[in-house]
Amino acid sequence: MNMKQYEIFELQYKGEEPQGSHVAVDLSATFTIDGEMKTVRGFYAGNGSYVIRFLPEKTGSYVYHVSGCITDDGEVVCTAADPGRHGLVRAVGTHFQYTDGTWFYPFGTTVYALVHQDKALIDQTMDTLSASPFNKVRMCVFPKSYDYNHNDPEFYAFEKNGGDWNPDHPCFAFWDHLEARIRQLDQMGIQCDLILFHPYDRWGFAKLSRTQSLTYLDYLTRRLGAFPNVWWSLANEYELLKWPMEDWKEFAHFLHNNDGCHHLLSNHNIFIDWDFANEDTTHICVQSSELDKISQKINKFKKPMMVDECRYEGNIPLDWGNISGFEMVNRFWKVCLQGGYCTHGETFLNEEGILWWSRGGKLVGESPARIAFLREILESLPGPLTYGGIDWTEEMIRELRENPPERMKDSVFYEMLKSMPDGAVIGVIDGNRQFIGRYGDEAFLKYYVRDCTSMGTLELPSDGSYSIEVIDVLEMTRTPAAAGVSGTVEVKLPGKEGMAILAIKEK
Repeated sequence: MNMKQYEIFELQYKGEEPQGSHVAVDLSATFTIDGEMKTVRGFYAGNGSYVIRFLPEKTGSYVYHVSGCITDDGEVVCTAADPGRHGLVRAVGTHFQYTDGTWFYPFGTTVYALVHQDKALIDQTMDTLSASPFNKVRMCVFPKSYDYNHNDPEFYAFEKNGGDWNPDHPCFAFWDHLEARIRQLDQMGIQCDLILFHPYDRWGFAKLSRTQSLTYLDYLTRRLGAFPNVWWSLANEYELLKWPMEDWKEFAHFLHNNDGCHHLLSNHNIFIDWDFANEDTTHICVQSSELDKISQKINKFKKPMMVDECRYEGNIPLDWGNISGFEMVNRFWKVCLQGGYCTHGETFLNEEGILWWSRGGKLVGESPARIAFLREILESLPGPLTYGGIDWTEEMIRELRENPPERMKDSVFYEMLKSMPDGAVIGVIDGNRQFIGRYGDEAFLKYYVRDCTSMGTLELPSDGSYSIEVIDVLEMTRTPAAAGVSGTVEVKLPGKEGMAILAIKEK
């Protein structure tokens, strides 16, 4: 018996239907290789079927031992991963990386109720995704009831006991359906950022008790914990559920302890950020249109940053869903050049009343092609960008005031610096904030946002030699501008918005 590195391996057994809860079944297995042992829990899949899933990350021979309501022993050989298979995405420093060391640059989109649509619409959405630049999709486990999204799904996550949902009795047809789409996304190279709770509900899922919620999370981790392309998003706009913070912390801790693969985990806000210092939280996730200083959060928490909602390209009357295609792309560039990552959404009205952001279908906006262009640029670099500018603090201003460099002492700026309050000085500096991303001294990327300058300037190391390109974000062009340069470099620009300069160190 063989299995593939980074792909789900299953052991399937037949047995009696569990008495009472269909979730809390006594079934687990250990997989041992080179003295390392990993334990995974099994689950009941209905019709007398029990399943244990394991995600192998090392090649070689594994010995497994199954215990509980079923006992079994065996050995299975794990062969090397197929091309294109890289393993789980994990947080490494302030960026994301696959198990095999390949960098992962998330370019996300949002289709909240993807799995709750009819088959024809889901298939159309999957076809659209396969031709899109997006390699991460935010979607919900529970159906969503909100503007432009009022349909009832065919299946729900649980069966009912009388009139109430019973998380101890999962609806197996739903979980089969959900799994099929997650697998399909995996084959397309797309990460599934699975939203576990949300407040936009008319069915009663937002009223689950703490105990019921933990039962649901128990089945979720047993069943989906071996999927290599799953991320856990505790909620969409978690504060609106008004659950005690202790509950949220317990949910995060439960996921961390019961998910043997330790998938990425975060929580999405509407007003108040989640506590990203939480030890079970792997990365920052925010909803915000204030994107000029997100590098400060990255520096504070030392974790990767996902801006998973920054408004959407579209034309609906609601203010969060009617920014232009350029503005969506502009926000991606601003976020990425500060060392973060961004998520797209599309909300164009149409005759069918189907908005991509809520239900899927087709993409019609101007931003996806230009987001694809940005992704191509970032993935061509030798590594991920960090912010190359300065995040000024009042302490830094005071130090500059007391110990200015010699070239500044007689300047107008220094006279201003001496007389203005610290906060006011920061306000002036931030008003002229530069968006510069860098990868060590190997790559520098500077974005001019909406400035229509005719000349750009890059400060490069003096001991290197660099090639320069001028990038037109809207026209999606890369034009060579110089070679063999270093130090302070001036580059002619066309005097229009949406321009950038890229410098790559020559070998």
